[in-house]
Amino acid sequence: MPEFLKLLPPAVALQRFLQALPDELQTRSERVKTQDALGRALAEAVTAPSALPPFRRSTVDGYAVRAEDTFGASASQPAYLRRIGEVQMGRAADLALRAGEAVTVHTGGMIPDGADAVVMLEDTQSVAQDEIELLKAAAAGQNVLLAGEDVKAGEVVIEAGSLLRAQEIGGLLALGVTEVRAAVQPRVAILSTGDEVVPPEAEPAAGQVRDVNSYTLSALVERAGSIPLRYGIIPDQLDALRAAARKAHAESEMVLIAAGSSVSARDITADVIQELGPPGVLVHGVALRPGKPTILALCGRVPVVGLPGNPVSAMVVAGLFVIPVLRKLLGLRGPAWPATLAATLAANVASVAGREDYLPVRLEMSPEGPLAQPVYGRSNLIFTLVRADGLVRIPAEATGLEKGERVEVRLF
Repeated sequence: MPEFLKLLPPAVALQRFLQALPDELQTRSERVKTQDALGRALAEAVTAPSALPPFRRSTVDGYAVRAEDTFGASASQPAYLRRIGEVQMGRAADLALRAGEAVTVHTGGMIPDGADAVVMLEDTQSVAQDEIELLKAAAAGQNVLLAGEDVKAGEVVIEAGSLLRAQEIGGLLALGVTEVRAAVQPRVAILSTGDEVVPPEAEPAAGQVRDVNSYTLSALVERAGSIPLRYGIIPDQLDALRAAARKAHAESEMVLIAAGSSVSARDITADVIQELGPPGVLVHGVALRPGKPTILALCGRVPVVGLPGNPVSAMVVAGLFVIPVLRKLLGLRGPAWPATLAATLAANVASVAGREDYLPVRLEMSPEGPLAQPVYGRSNLIFTLVRADGLVRIPAEATGLEKGERVEVRLF
């Protein structure tokens, strides 16, 4: 087993972890209703069954015209057209324009044959019931959406491996695609260890703390499109952890074990993980604060992560190492781009060269823009993160950041 405290930079540790994973960890898929597919990973590409829009549509309220009939029109020298009718919303345009004619259309309405532009209502005046005055010229194609301008029939509109967001749901339903094939959501086993840990509903006795990690990790897993399976609180006993870990390993596609990954006589987590199957522990120790005693392993085809027991450390480690693996399990393309915000650091921050630090910050507005105010607190204090809006990465080669420095805040 690799010797602990041969610390790897986080990027190197993640690369080693991901490269060890089989190329095809998750191949199962299922049909789901598009309306219920928010946050799911698309397992096969979707091809447009028809064009979108399916017909030429107006983008404004106004008059469908032949552009050439409007050339030279202005407020001082208007053009005059004969109004021959109106296209009702939700109806096909059964009119055809000839020279000198116009038809009333509404936003989203069908453009009649013969027309190639729409003049906005506010650029016209009614002279009589069947005559309008144009105060501005229109170019061909102005205020007109062409058939297939958004999507052409037969076009691949969403690639396999895409995460379905609100806009993908809307786009698919606009095409009449009411079902898609999505990756089966991986099951992620979560074990929280420690003789001092009690359930949240319990009243802790002296020396005890409520279980936080089971629930913060469950929330992160669920937000990442996966299914958390909480295996409860495991006592600091080799046999108990071994039995729970083996059961979790057999029943899930990924295993997370919170606590027990630091160097001490009570550290049994690495040994238990190593027993779950080859190749076993790949990384034990990352040059990271918080989160140094992280364990990354592959046991058979199941990735296993040993996370520090401190809640802040566990969440930082989950964001750096668990989420990328879940994306691979889901077959998602490319890296996860975190939501970030540029801000100005509001105070000097010290760091130790040689490790990558993640500093919780609270965002405040100032006349000059967002300020990143450091939130100081130890890694076992969950409200350090509750009071924060995001994290600022301090590079391993830096000895700190200075007040007034521009930083990138990774938003929660």
